[in-house]
Amino acid sequence: QTQFVESGGGLVQPGGSLRLSCVASGFTLSPHCLGWFRQAPGKEQEGLACITSSDRSTWYADSVKGRFTISRDSVRVYLQMNNLKPEDTGVYFCAAGQPLTPDSPDRPDYFCSGSGYTEIARGQGTQVTVSS
Repeated sequence: QTQFVESGGGLVQPGGSLRLSCVASGFTLSPHCLGWFRQAPGKEQEGLACITSSDRSTWYADSVKGRFTISRDSVRVYLQMNNLKPEDTGVYFCAAGQPLTPDSPDRPDYFCSGSGYTEIARGQGTQVTVSS
């Protein structure tokens, strides 16, 4: 079964830090673009940070740029979150995807926007709450 298992969420005060982790099960991470997405209450799903497999290029949403860092190794994808704000509260999940065709571009902004890729796996989500 192809799946991700997430960890690292929780309650943190504004200005604090958390590190989220997703470990792959049933598939190999290396060929896939990876990303972190957020579902906040009353808002649409937002792609926050994505990283390609080909050249490890990254893309960040403006809302998290300079505060969040995505990284990957052979079995996990991480999201380091610093200087957290109350508006960062939501359910965070990781996902893996591959370009629609062998000739399709492998771009992290495309994957984060939800276009140009076939999703391979998605985590179940972990709650992050930023509150004093």
